[in-house]
Amino acid sequence: MVHFLAQLVSPLNRVLCHLGNDAVSWAELLGFLTGGWCVWLTVRSHIANFPVGIANSAFFLVLFASTRLWADSGLQIVYLALGIVGWRQWLRGGVNRTALVVSRASRSILLSCLAFVAAGTIGLTILLRAVNDVAPFWDALTTALSLAAQLLLNTKKIQTWWFWIAADCVYIPLYAAKRLELTALVYVLFLGMCVAGVMAWRRIYREQSIASSASRALVA
Repeated sequence: MVHFLAQLVSPLNRVLCHLGNDAVSWAELLGFLTGGWCVWLTVRSHIANFPVGIANSAFFLVLFASTRLWADSGLQIVYLALGIVGWRQWLRGGVNRTALVVSRASRSILLSCLAFVAAGTIGLTILLRAVNDVAPFWDALTTALSLAAQLLLNTKKIQTWWFWIAADCVYIPLYAAKRLELTALVYVLFLGMCVAGVMAWRRIYREQSIASSASRALVA
């Protein structure tokens, strides 16, 4: 079964060109393209970010497995599952099963996310050292940050962007050190788009608040 899967994805590992020390494969290029598209759709609060994100996770799963970044490989599998869940939440997770709207996470939710990141980083670092991961601590930290960010994204919380920004600030040098220059470059793009995402979602939240206040005033 493993041999069959390896043969199935082998075309995605074919080298297309070289970017510095990075032998760019189909998986890395398609991960670059779908990743940028996914973040752009998320900035716009468009639900199509989920199917595009699922495709992005599949491409990055192939890429990371080929470079022995096991935590990042496992993270893509989790992303696939969370992407399906998030897709449903955005469609039916609002009041009376309506579409979900942008909101702010409570202090207790944020503290829970930070505790999850701390505990997850410690636990994963120990696990990844045991399986000879090439960068156990940093791989564990980015995994924990990204999972917390995805959970906040699934519930459409503005603070999701701050967790993505923190993760991207670690991902960029990590992938550059792994000679995945194109992937490092896409995370530079992600970082800029995350900053844009913070501002865009804050604007959406303000517009929602104004519309909600106007609606309550009309009812009164």
